[in-house]
Amino acid sequence: MAEKKAEQFYTPPPKLGKWEGFRIFIWNSETHQFLGRTGASWGKILLFYVIFYCGLIGFFVAMMVVFYQTIDMKIPKWQQDKSVIGNNPGLGFRPMPPESNVESTLIWYRANDEQNYKYWTEELDKFLEVYKHPGSVSGEGKNIVDCDKTDPGDKVCYVDPKEWSYCSSENHYSYHRSAPCIFLKLNKIYGWVPEYYNDSDSLPGKMPKDLKDHIKDTTDPRERNTVWVSCEGENPADVENIGPIQYIPRRGFPGYFFPFTNKEGYLSPLVAVWFERPKTGVLINIECKAWAHNVRHDRAERRGSVHFELMVD
Repeated sequence: MAEKKAEQFYTPPPKLGKWEGFRIFIWNSETHQFLGRTGASWGKILLFYVIFYCGLIGFFVAMMVVFYQTIDMKIPKWQQDKSVIGNNPGLGFRPMPPESNVESTLIWYRANDEQNYKYWTEELDKFLEVYKHPGSVSGEGKNIVDCDKTDPGDKVCYVDPKEWSYCSSENHYSYHRSAPCIFLKLNKIYGWVPEYYNDSDSLPGKMPKDLKDHIKDTTDPRERNTVWVSCEGENPADVENIGPIQYIPRRGFPGYFFPFTNKEGYLSPLVAVWFERPKTGVLINIECKAWAHNVRHDRAERRGSVHFELMVD
């Protein structure tokens, strides 16, 4: 007769208190487990993650190396129509309102209060610093030439701050005279070449009359190769209140600054718009436009133009 097997019963683990259970979870002296795993188990899992993350980092580095082989740090792969920027430059203005009111385009100050207009003049000082010290961009400045006197060739054109006259830092940009200067710049688009309005017979009907007369009076063929600039009040009341305007040092962006090819030390040309006698205590809506055959104006999309408001108390 076969020997009867002894019956075995499951013995529940002893009941432990919360602290005792936690202590055993941290270190179980009977099974030599730390946080529920033995030393061999911890070694295997750590080895797995070391290999996994090393492989992941290696893959990422390899992809970055391949990626950088396909791009040029100075020449964009997608240009003009093929790029997100497109081939229609926008127009920007300085000084900008405080970052706390980033959506605002209002330049508002009190001319008889230096502490009040100081913000605007300091913002212009910061923006124009690189123009006053061009060598800080291109080493010793050896890559910069005066393009009014010589062809730039493989160099870049010099923007002379001494030409700004009333719109200079020494003159506080005329803010204290209730005659503020606003600086305009054309956004850079790699390889974009303007098609100039240098023929007085092809001027568009929407171009302001004073600009048409200026172009007709310009006899120097080289000077006619300019991306022209105009600033006007947007509404009849704004036109009445804006007062006389001067463009310093010239009425647009000279053609020898184009095309932009990301040469070392390149600085965008500037036009200082000097509002000589804007009516004080009145909000004036102003729109400035850049003029070339291949600059299209779209107020909603801010293409080829810029809008801002001016109020001098």
